[in-house]
Amino acid sequence: MNILVVGGTRFFGIPMTEKLIADGHDVTIATRGRTPDSFGGRVRRLCLDRSDEASIAAALDGRRFDAVIDKIAYSSNDVKRLLDHVECGKYILMSTSSVYADIGRATPESSFVPAEHRLIWCERADFDYAEAKRQAECALVQRYPEQKYAAVRCPVVIGSHDYTGRLRFYAEKILAGEPMHIDDMDSRISFIHEREAGEFLAYAAENEIFGAVNGCCRGDISVREIIGFIEQKTGRKALLSDSGEAAPYNGYPSFATLDTSKAEASGFMFGDLEKAVHETLDGYLIGY
Repeated sequence: MNILVVGGTRFFGIPMTEKLIADGHDVTIATRGRTPDSFGGRVRRLCLDRSDEASIAAALDGRRFDAVIDKIAYSSNDVKRLLDHVECGKYILMSTSSVYADIGRATPESSFVPAEHRLIWCERADFDYAEAKRQAECALVQRYPEQKYAAVRCPVVIGSHDYTGRLRFYAEKILAGEPMHIDDMDSRISFIHEREAGEFLAYAAENEIFGAVNGCCRGDISVREIIGFIEQKTGRKALLSDSGEAAPYNGYPSFATLDTSKAEASGFMFGDLEKAVHETLDGYLIGY
């Protein structure tokens, strides 16, 4: 397949692109050209500015791809600027579990239906992250009803390439002996590992899976369990204080997990969450 990847040089874009290459696809990556990549001559490259329609038109007008994987569409205008200037057999949108306003245990894809949500043409800064992502899905479904697509909805992604530092925060605070404020030690959270997130996006491009589809590790984990693993690994105790720096997962809804039966029915199986968390933390705690 001839596949265009928009934003494939960072975080889980790396294992995604590596999987596409390994599977024998003709891969083109489109970026602003600011981030070096490790793919060498195994990919083609296009330089474009995602926020500049003229730049997109210059790079993509007249081009056709069997699939486009769009990792960095954060708003309805992002989707429109791209799909108005590229033809593709299938469009893969990297969405998020944040589109679910009332997320709970085993939340199904039907909990958010973009065809029924009011479409507003917007930029990323016009709304919070969740609503901007809803609008990206709305634009895809409502403006391009004939376009074959998959909207991959994942929770927080963890892994060694995670530049957000959210899970790393807990390890660093414990190692430094610095206090942190945690609002609910027993809130249970779900994640997906960067390797699986990338490979699932590649899988969505390669296989007959369409519409919204959840992707998530099996199970959930509490902040208490995360901290307990770090304490056991390092022999150091976490310092908890209301005056400490607020922890990254404060405010997350508890038991916020996803129903992944649609993805699994298509043949993709997700790994164990606890194993993914421990693997990631082990990487942060090398030497302890």
